[in-house]
Amino acid sequence: MTTLDERPAPARLELNDIGRVTLRTSAPVLADRYAENRITGAFILIDEHTNDTVGAGMIDEAREREPAAAGRRDVTWHPSELDRERRWGSLETRGATVWLTGLAASGKSTLAVALERRLVDAARPAYLLDGDNVRHGLSDDLGFDPGDRSEHIRRVAHVARLLADAGVVAVVSLVSPMEADRRLARELHDAADLDFHEVHVSTSVEECERRDPKGLYARARAGKLTGFTGVDAPYEAPERPDFTFDTEHDAQEDAVERLLEALTSR
Repeated sequence: MTTLDERPAPARLELNDIGRVTLRTSAPVLADRYAENRITGAFILIDEHTNDTVGAGMIDEAREREPAAAGRRDVTWHPSELDRERRWGSLETRGATVWLTGLAASGKSTLAVALERRLVDAARPAYLLDGDNVRHGLSDDLGFDPGDRSEHIRRVAHVARLLADAGVVAVVSLVSPMEADRRLARELHDAADLDFHEVHVSTSVEECERRDPKGLYARARAGKLTGFTGVDAPYEAPERPDFTFDTEHDAQEDAVERLLEALTSR
């Protein structure tokens, strides 16, 4: 603000910075260009947790994005000749998604690995979708700002749904801190009539920070890592998860057994 120097693609805007950004809304917003209408062409951004105004802006361009079903007329879903019942019946399996959410170092991945191993040992097709692993390929173009994290979760949710439809138990291990992103994942499965089990690994931030195997909390506390969930970025704990485990007090084997029981009962 003081020098008006330009920085190419900064990772974030600090207090009083001015930037040109692209906002993608989760619901339709009616807006005009600021040059045409200063009332409907201006906006403010409010933190939904604190109700503080964190930004103000002018709209340079408003793009209309139609719903996929109406807008993507050149993209057609090609159904398989196998319906789900025939596929699952022939394979003697049933697909589902187990979605583990929690802070970094909460024990999500350890629990997910154990569950995947037990399922495969029992001749149940299962595959682990770990957040870091997916970032090596499918999401290697995404960073860790809120928009990229939401897109990362959206991609994983669609992959999990495809795996579940194929008869595989998709075991997802993602911080997935925002309730809206996790709700989208569940809604995708509900729309496809597929089982979705949300598992909150509720280990406290103090215990996660004590473990800190990657040194991420230490870097965040030192100001070397910004926007880190549990330190300077929020985590919205699930209000009604299907399961809740605290790896500081709950035995891993007991947690895996409960998840296996839920899956086999279906």
